[in-house]
Amino acid sequence: MSRCTLGALPGPRGRLAWGRQNEEYCADFILVSRRALEPELLRVFRFHFLLAADWRLCCEWLHVDRGYFFHLVYALEQKLGRAFRETEPYALYPVDEYFGGVRVEETPASTARLPVAGGLRPPVKRVA
Repeated sequence: MSRCTLGALPGPRGRLAWGRQNEEYCADFILVSRRALEPELLRVFRFHFLLAADWRLCCEWLHVDRGYFFHLVYALEQKLGRAFRETEPYALYPVDEYFGGVRVEETPASTARLPVAGGLRPPVKRVA
């Protein structure tokens, strides 16, 4: 178990809350994985990633050959990567945003400065 930490809650009020962020992240990681994966891919996830079994042992447990096992691993990584990135309201990836890191606000398109062609200054008109 990790220590309880005091962290700021997102929002305009600036409230603080106590929590175990590492355990909360692990729980969210596993719950999102359960929701996103089919039973066959979930078994591969449990054996290979959570229990840290190598591919030989996983192939033996799952009764599959090596090529099909790695096909399942690649499909699993693709599905979970998308699920972790698209989880709302706080995505699990990138990790620094999940733990309340600094977020860079994008400027709206209407107020963004457009670069001037040819450099920083507009071309000077010469009078002949």
